[in-house]
Amino acid sequence: MDFIDVAIIGGGPAGLTAAATLARQLHTAVVFDSKSYRNAKATKMHMVPTWENKNPADFRSAARRDIETNYSTIQFADIPVTKVEKKNDAHFQVWDGNNKEWNFRKVLLAVGSSDTYPDIEGYEQLWTKKIFHCLFCHGYEDRGSPSSGVLAVSPILIPGLAIHMAENAAQLSDSVTIYTHGNDDLTTQLLSITDSKFKVESRQIKHLLENTEADSVTVEFEDGSNKVEKFLVHSPLTSVQGPFVGQLGIALTPMGDIQADAPAYQTSVRGVFAAGDCITPYKVTPGAISSGCNAAVAASTQLQAEKHGLPAMF
Repeated sequence: MDFIDVAIIGGGPAGLTAAATLARQLHTAVVFDSKSYRNAKATKMHMVPTWENKNPADFRSAARRDIETNYSTIQFADIPVTKVEKKNDAHFQVWDGNNKEWNFRKVLLAVGSSDTYPDIEGYEQLWTKKIFHCLFCHGYEDRGSPSSGVLAVSPILIPGLAIHMAENAAQLSDSVTIYTHGNDDLTTQLLSITDSKFKVESRQIKHLLENTEADSVTVEFEDGSNKVEKFLVHSPLTSVQGPFVGQLGIALTPMGDIQADAPAYQTSVRGVFAAGDCITPYKVTPGAISSGCNAAVAASTQLQAEKHGLPAMF
């Protein structure tokens, strides 16, 4: 039976970094890329040195090209993985979308996450255009705006998180409205904010509409009135992509991400590591790159210990 060292499931920044890291210690790996990326609608990257304002698709292509040019131990398979089964700590069977069976010693999940949008008309159309999940990733270009808004709707249902987002928005706009969409309990808790820069709006939202001419978004209420904002802030509910959490029995955090702690980013299942958006609520490219490197180093450490019959650090 032929074994490959690591199955890297996911071809985004985390998976690509993991592949390059493993190659530096001569490990073999296959990067399975389903071509499904959470930031597929994004056209610009930020906070990645030398890649400011460049397309993330170009980043992925360049990173893959670098790996293929410099490292012969890494393969790419542009196909989803449908099933992973653990035989033991050093044997994982993997089936791809063509039902081909592969055998690996370790698995590294860089599968990213999927979004579930709130049930507000117009939200999905505005996602990434005028609704931003992270004001480090987006929003800087709208700095100096007269007003912006925070959607305090599921899963943003605790005052501390809504206030945090409002504080970020206040760095970029003169005033910030927190929209609680009819949630009376949350409204009451937020009314303790005394800074006049922040307002709380409790009315239910009927519709969100992009105004392309004014480069803004209109928040329309059930009573027919509306308010115009330069941009809105909200992080939708996310879930780990793929069936692997259930197949392998991997533990999740209360936020629904894979439980994989630094520095090794090993999951609750020995031999399975995870990196990128699937392990954290802070889903940004620099974090994915960092965790991809760390998870690969930990997988390498475990592989080498098992190879030589020595105790493993992880």
